[in-house]
Formats: sequence, structure tokens, C-alpha cells
Amino acid sequence: MEVKIGVQHTPREIVLESGLSAEEVESAVGEALSGKAQLLSLTDDKGRKVLVPADRIAYVEIGEPSTRRVGFGAL
Repeated sequence: MEVKIGVQHTPREIVLESGLSAEEVESAVGEALSGKAQLLSLTDDKGRKVLVPADRIAYVEIGEPSTRRVGFGAL
């Protein structure tokens, strides 16, 4: 699952591929924004952990995983 996180006062967004479902990501974001957790903590496919302070989250976009195209076929 591709997740994009916008952080306040930062020009670039954080993009990661996570093995979590959309519902699990939404639940983690909801807990962070409701004050149950101080940090939004997500782990990507390679095992790296991303921590974002809950009060700095501007937006979270949850999308489908991107498929990698191989070869020189038509776009």
C-alpha cells in the first residue's frame, strides 16, 4: 500500500510502501490525530520505521501499491 504523508512546514512529502492494509493505516493515523499516540509510526516494506509527530501531520494519502513496469512496451 502506498502512503504519502504531508508534514507541516516541510516542502516535500514522505512516501512509503507499506505492507499494511488501508484500514490499518487509517486506524494508525486516527489514533495519532485523536491524541491517543504522540507519533504516527509506520513501517515500510524494507523494515524501516517512519515516525511523524502527530501535531505536524498536514495530510495522509492512502493509495494502491504501484506496479513496476518492465520492458519497452507501450505506455
